[in-house]
Amino acid sequence: MTRHAGLSAMACQKPISMTHKKTSRDKVLNQWKRVDTQDEERRRAFQPKESSELMEGVLQTMRMDERSSETQILKAWNQLLDPTLTEHAQPVGIRKGTLFVNVDHPTWLSEIVRYRRVEILERLQHCFGKDLVQRISYRIG
Repeated sequence: MTRHAGLSAMACQKPISMTHKKTSRDKVLNQWKRVDTQDEERRRAFQPKESSELMEGVLQTMRMDERSSETQILKAWNQLLDPTLTEHAQPVGIRKGTLFVNVDHPTWLSEIVRYRRVEILERLQHCFGKDLVQRISYRIG
């Protein structure tokens, strides 16, 4: 009878690994017994995250803030500048403060770089701030 009482008391107790952190002694004993407890430790260490934290990481990975800025610049480009100029030059992207603009002909590239470069930059900086558009790079494309 005492034997069964002792077993039931042991069955109700949690294993050592569940009640406290593993010490180096426990790790060595588990290695000696050839017991793998890594999966159990990973499950215990896993902490679920809130969806707001996950979405923030997803949006950063997808660079949504940069893409929305690019879209806003594209819309503003066509409204802020002369329509004849926008027919020949279109922004294609922005990276680290540099707006990249493709120009369809070398003559227009020369016209923009010589006479309109400063005006375009000032208008965009007035609209979006000097941090977003620091410089413009024009290229034939």
